Amino acid sequence: MGIFGKRRRSREERTAEIVEQVAEGKGFYGRATRAFLGSEDFAKVQQSIGAYHSGVNVQQLLAMGALTIPAVVVSIGDTGRLVNFDPVVDLVVRPSGAATEPVALQTVVSKLRIPRTGDQVLLIADPARPGGYLYAGDGVTP
Repeated sequence: MGIFGKRRRSREERTAEIVEQVAEGKGFYGRATRAFLGSEDFAKVQQSIGAYHSGVNVQQLLAMGALTIPAVVVSIGDTGRLVNFDPVVDLVVRPSGAATEPVALQTVVSKLRIPRTGDQVLLIADPARPGGYLYAGDGVTP
C-alpha cells in the first residue's frame, strides 16, 4: 500500500498493461505506436504480441494438465519477426487422426528447437477458438 492508500503496481503489471494497450491500439501507448508505425507495421506488431500470448497460454494449459495432440509438420515458413529473439513462424501441421486436414498456425518457436518438415510436434486444443489449435512444442524439454 502506498502513502495515500493506493496500491502501487509492480513493473511487470505496468508493462503488461502497456503491452495490452499497444496490442489493442488503445490508450496513449497504443495510439502513439499506431501513429508512428503506420497500419502495416502496426498489424505486424499486433500479430507478434498475439503469438507471444498464445505461447503464454500454452504454458498455462500444460501446467493445468491439458491433453496434447501429436501432429506432423507439413511445412514451415519464416515471417521475419522475432519475439524475445525467438522466431515467429508460419507452421502448417497435420494432426494425427483419421483423415484430418492440415492446420495453419502462426507461432513463436525456440530458435534452439525449430521444427522441420516431417518432425512430430504437439498441439493443444485452443479453448478460446473451438476447433483451433495452439503449438505446444516438440515435447522435449531442453
